[in-house]
Amino acid sequence: MRGALLQQLGQGRRKSSEEPKSMKRIEEMNLWERLYFPEIFRGLCVTGYRFWRNLGIHSLQLFGLARNAEASVTVQYPEQRAPYPDTFRGRHRLTLKDDGVVQCTACFLCSTACPAECIYIEAGEYPDKPVEKFPIRYEIDTLRCIYCGFCVEACPCDAIRMDSGTHPGNLGFGRKEFVETKEVLMKRSKDLAEKGKEGLYEEYVKPYRHV
Repeated sequence: MRGALLQQLGQGRRKSSEEPKSMKRIEEMNLWERLYFPEIFRGLCVTGYRFWRNLGIHSLQLFGLARNAEASVTVQYPEQRAPYPDTFRGRHRLTLKDDGVVQCTACFLCSTACPAECIYIEAGEYPDKPVEKFPIRYEIDTLRCIYCGFCVEACPCDAIRMDSGTHPGNLGFGRKEFVETKEVLMKRSKDLAEKGKEGLYEEYVKPYRHV
C-alpha cells in the first residue's frame, strides 16, 4: 500500500512538472466582433431601445393609455422608496427587558461570530445578581460592519436584532461618530417600540429630504 501511495505521488509530481498547456478562449470572436465598433453600435441600440420604450410607455400612461404595459421605473429616493422585506438587515438595536434593562448578558458570542470584528464588549456584574453579567460597554463600528447578521444568529438570548427597518446612514465626518454605543442601541429599541418601523424610518430619512 505504501508503494502504491509513493507511485501516485511520483505521478503527481511528474504531471506538475510538465509544461502547462496554452489556454484557449472559450468562444472565439468572429471578424464582425473584432471590428469593435459594430459591437459598440449594437450595445447602444439595446440601451436606446430600452430608453425609448420606457419613455413611450410612461408617456402613454399619463394619458390613460397602455395601462397593462410595464416599464422600468426609477425610485426617487428618499421621497419614494421600495418596501423593505421583513428579512431586511438594518441598523442594530439591543433589546430590552420589561424593566428597561438591556437583555444582553455579555457572553461575547456575537463579537466572536462577527467576521469583521466590529463589536467591542466590556462585561460587568450586577451587584445583586452575581451569576448574570451585563455589558458595561457595547459598541459597534458601523464602518467595519458588513451587516451579515451573524451576531443576531449567534446570540443565545435574543439581545441583538437588525429589524429596525432603517439602513446605514451618514452619521458624521469622523470615524468615532460611526461607532454606535450601548446607549444608542438601547434608545433605538425604545424608539422602535414608540414610533414603529415607519416612524423610525421617517425620522432617519428626514435630514436627507432637505439636502
